[in-house]
Amino acid sequence: MFAWWGRVVVRARWAVLAVAGVLIAVGATWGTGVFGELSGGGFDDPSSESSRTVQRVTAELGRQGADVIVLWSSDTVTVEDPQFRDPVTFTVAGLRQRAEVAEVTTWYDAPAPALVATDHRATYALVKLTGGDEDARSAQFAALRPALDAPGLRTDVGGLVAFQEAATTQSTEDVTRAELLSMPVLLVLLVLIFGGLVAAGTPLLVGGLAILGAFLAVRLVNMVTDVSIFAINVITLIGLGMAVDYALFIVSRFREELAAGRSTAEAIRRTMLTAGRTVFVSGLTVALAMASLLIFPQPFLRSMGFGGMAAVLIAMLAALTVLPALLVVLGHRVDAVRVPLPWRRGTRGGRPAAGAAGGAWARIARSVMRRPALYLVGVALLLGVLATPFARITFGGVDERVLPADAAPRVVSGRIAAEFPGGTIAPVEVLVSGAPADAVRPFADRIAALPGVTGVQVTAAKGESTLLSVSYPGEPTGDTARDVVRALRDLPGPDGAQVLVGGRPAADVDLLDSLGDRLPWMALLMAGATLLLLFLAFGSVVLPVKAVLMNLLSIGASFGVVVWIFQDGHLSGLLGFTSTGFIEPSNLILMLAVLFGLATDYEVFLLSRVREEWDRTGDNTASVATGLQRTGRIITAAALLLIIVVAGFTTGGMAYIKLIGVGMIVAIVVDATLVRALLVPATMRLLGRWNWWAPTPLARFWARYGLRETDDPAASPTPDASEPTVPAAGPTPTAGSDAAGWFAVADRDVPASAPERDADPESDVDPEAAARRARQRDNARVAE
Repeated sequence: MFAWWGRVVVRARWAVLAVAGVLIAVGATWGTGVFGELSGGGFDDPSSESSRTVQRVTAELGRQGADVIVLWSSDTVTVEDPQFRDPVTFTVAGLRQRAEVAEVTTWYDAPAPALVATDHRATYALVKLTGGDEDARSAQFAALRPALDAPGLRTDVGGLVAFQEAATTQSTEDVTRAELLSMPVLLVLLVLIFGGLVAAGTPLLVGGLAILGAFLAVRLVNMVTDVSIFAINVITLIGLGMAVDYALFIVSRFREELAAGRSTAEAIRRTMLTAGRTVFVSGLTVALAMASLLIFPQPFLRSMGFGGMAAVLIAMLAALTVLPALLVVLGHRVDAVRVPLPWRRGTRGGRPAAGAAGGAWARIARSVMRRPALYLVGVALLLGVLATPFARITFGGVDERVLPADAAPRVVSGRIAAEFPGGTIAPVEVLVSGAPADAVRPFADRIAALPGVTGVQVTAAKGESTLLSVSYPGEPTGDTARDVVRALRDLPGPDGAQVLVGGRPAADVDLLDSLGDRLPWMALLMAGATLLLLFLAFGSVVLPVKAVLMNLLSIGASFGVVVWIFQDGHLSGLLGFTSTGFIEPSNLILMLAVLFGLATDYEVFLLSRVREEWDRTGDNTASVATGLQRTGRIITAAALLLIIVVAGFTTGGMAYIKLIGVGMIVAIVVDATLVRALLVPATMRLLGRWNWWAPTPLARFWARYGLRETDDPAASPTPDASEPTVPAAGPTPTAGSDAAGWFAVADRDVPASAPERDADPESDVDPEAAARRARQRDNARVAE
């Protein structure tokens, strides 16, 4: 199929490039309009108790709660002084005339002790807006902000709407800064890796197509279902990262085929047959990993799933259509505008000659082949040490401490917690429906007696519906707040009444429970998709299982480092964040989806070349060593480029943006070096021919339907023209042999008594020599 596709692209190259031009034009015009269409927020589960509480309160009592908190303070006068009181009352009177404002509550109207600081030099007002949803209230807040300042007093603005607005603005700035920092460095590295400006520009072309195409796709999806603005962050990260990976792999193989003396058309055909197949499998695997986010009910996670899937699939399609069409047009000119680099002397076209056995990766391959057990134990111990902190992870919700220290919402939250009685800006809300006021009072007294509760007051009442506000010490995301929510939900309500517990702490509890309930299904979906696709690609049931385990090792090491840094607070001064003592789980879920896909991406790159060598030589040791030697540089380059894309995230002001950046960098480094370069080859060396084992029915299924590197399922792979033809590995087993039963090695049925291909101890020394010896043995068997 892939060779056929290569021939189609060669013939239709100009049509493909024309369609790409149309896609770029539409994406750059109509597609970029997605920025004004996407919604904000989307962190709540619509079916959770906290969400149902909001709906019931609105229906029975009208919308309650403060959207904005305005904190006024002075260093010289108290709230009772005219110099303080008059500016505040003047400002509040103006606010009450605004169409955006539904209600303003101040200490001057209702002298509640919680609204005045203990030193009486600060007070805050609770402002409720008229907007019907988060986007409307966010727009109202932006228009209202200048009217909140009181003359002569310090004014700080916080509250949920202000926090969400600040978080969205800061996140957008962080991502923009990351892109501005990474793009110049990325371009320089591409030039250094490819050795020429023309070849270096191809990944950026695919990246641009992926991002613009994903914008277009997400805008179309938004016409059917609501999509959060957070989808854009994932598109820029995944779209550019995957585009660079796929373009690097396609262009590198194309140049290798040209260097072997093949024509441009034949080089494209073979590139699609090998690297194209690899990109196809990788793209589907990463897209399915991102699709696992769709099982979560929170709109922001589903939106990132939509964005990630769109970016990956379009990057894959661009790499399999537009990029080869461009390479056909360029031909040998892909090496044009070369940059002279001293370390590339002695290479052809800015790359090592095909089949070169020297270099660092060849030395690493030979070392791993000689001592696989030592590498296996050493790397596993190191990864275990890195993953150890993950065992003590503590989960919690996002609060104002993720913002920079001088951000106004964080300042307001911190000052109210430290300077005001009650010390909370987000009380727990308890709705009692179906009970008269006299039945609610004893219930309120029982609430006040619960551990952690510092106060209970009635904030709204109508008929047999009463809303209670429950205060507690500490942060809304702290353990005390969550314990109060759980205690309230366990407390029996008045006879015949229905009690619902909501508010910001309850929303955090519901978020943690919802994510925990669906996380196993997410893991099952990712693992199942990986097992299926890798089996279809390589015809083995051992390699897919091993790939999943290797992925978990690298991701576990990354999560351990994240806990050590962001939960425990190490390096907080260097990275510029405040440790909250816990990790917000949705960040790790996003990282899990992205990193699982990336880890599988690198696994597919390595195993594809190993499988190609195995089909050509039948020598496991030589195949693993040659596969590592041929792909080690590409995987390392892809990892380095992706690190550059992600590195800018660590410079942002939002703590969770830093967390994602640091976690991904650690995972990419671990995966591309320790796991793919050492651990995977070591395990494959130890497993020998069992790497390619599959039950005979599955092996036959793969031989007919698998994603093989050949157009004819019944034919052996086309050998490299530079190498002698290699007969089928081993004699065909008879009907009564063991291999004709339930055990088979991929598409090669090998008798149980057949000698190991890599039993020759000399194969540990030189993989190329081992391959030659294997071919000689095969030829000798055929001659006999």
